[in-house]
Amino acid sequence: MLIDSHAHLDMPDYDGDREEVLKRAAAAGVCAVVNVGFNRASSLGAIGLAESHSSVYCAVGVHPHDAKEFGERDLDRYRSMLAGPKTVAVGEIGLDFYRDLSPRPLQREVFRTFIRLAREVQKPIIVHDRDAHDEVVEILKAEKAREVGGVLHCFSGDWLMARECLNMGFLISFAGPLTYRGSTRLVEVARMAPKDMIMVETDCPYLTPQPFRGKRNEPAFVVRVAEELARVRSIPFERAAEITLANTRRLFRIE
Repeated sequence: MLIDSHAHLDMPDYDGDREEVLKRAAAAGVCAVVNVGFNRASSLGAIGLAESHSSVYCAVGVHPHDAKEFGERDLDRYRSMLAGPKTVAVGEIGLDFYRDLSPRPLQREVFRTFIRLAREVQKPIIVHDRDAHDEVVEILKAEKAREVGGVLHCFSGDWLMARECLNMGFLISFAGPLTYRGSTRLVEVARMAPKDMIMVETDCPYLTPQPFRGKRNEPAFVVRVAEELARVRSIPFERAAEITLANTRRLFRIE
């Protein structure tokens, strides 16, 4: 059994076959999916999906791409969303200096705001980090994010960054890129991270793992990520599944 710890099944990509996607996930051994919001509309969609499916949980937040759309009046709306029984985390939040779709000062401000909100409501955070490794770590430290913990989703840093995040109590989550040729840094992190600090995800519909690359990603494909994690760590697949399942349940308090 596995949990896909990061998916976006509320997106239009699944409007034609969302129920079938969830059935395929269950058939593949995926017992739960954490559907993650990235702005107000998608956060509400994630809540709706979780409320209508027993195997789906959700997180709500503002992706750095959408930071420019966030206003202080939205904060109470997110606070209300976080009160829901199936809302398990704040996210995804963070910094993205690769596309810079929102001004960097706004990205930083919104990231800090949501870490503070997570500390207020005592829920873990799901962190997006692309080409902003040093600043992500700096803000996590400055805002005392270790008080709630969380996960660096679709981790893209090196072992030095991973070690800093692990020392703050943050888990590391691996997605499709772990299966890509040339992912030397990721393989090193996957091999060296403590077993009780690792998770798997799809980030679907993005980052489809091999051998399905080029197709739309979906939660059933998290099996391939777990298989690669098992190979890298030289453990049986069943053990990798057991470890990541337990870690994800612990972080998100999923029964």
